[in-house]
Amino acid sequence: MADPARAARLADRIKVIVAQALERRVKDPRLGFVTLTDARVTNDLQHATVYYTVYGDDAEAAETRRALESAKGILRSEVGRNITARLTPTLEFVPDEVPVNASHLEELLRTAKERDAEVATLAAEQKYAGEPDPYRRKEDTDDAGASDE
Repeated sequence: MADPARAARLADRIKVIVAQALERRVKDPRLGFVTLTDARVTNDLQHATVYYTVYGDDAEAAETRRALESAKGILRSEVGRNITARLTPTLEFVPDEVPVNASHLEELLRTAKERDAEVATLAAEQKYAGEPDPYRRKEDTDDAGASDE
């Protein structure tokens, strides 16, 4: 097993190599505006997972996925040339779900903020059923007792 720090360094290096290869070597027209967001390598340095996002709709994302799968061999050979590991790790491309999850969370927070504003408006318009302060205080009883005498 390799050192986890070495695996992290190798993952960063693989991300850079794959990004450069996508820019320079892969000329697939199906490849849309793709951004590599992260790369992870197993501790035995045998498998690398590259996370990516695609700017565009679902059809463009599907085309980009097919383009990455077809260019996997070229990208792996490029990684093998540029790293100093004994074996070249296999590459797996996975769409990154972080932006989708982040937009969903932002939507939930926006909805919660709107509901909080509605509750605050309703609370500001409410009136007390009885007196605003229904509790007796010592000052109130002293004033009432002094007037009785």
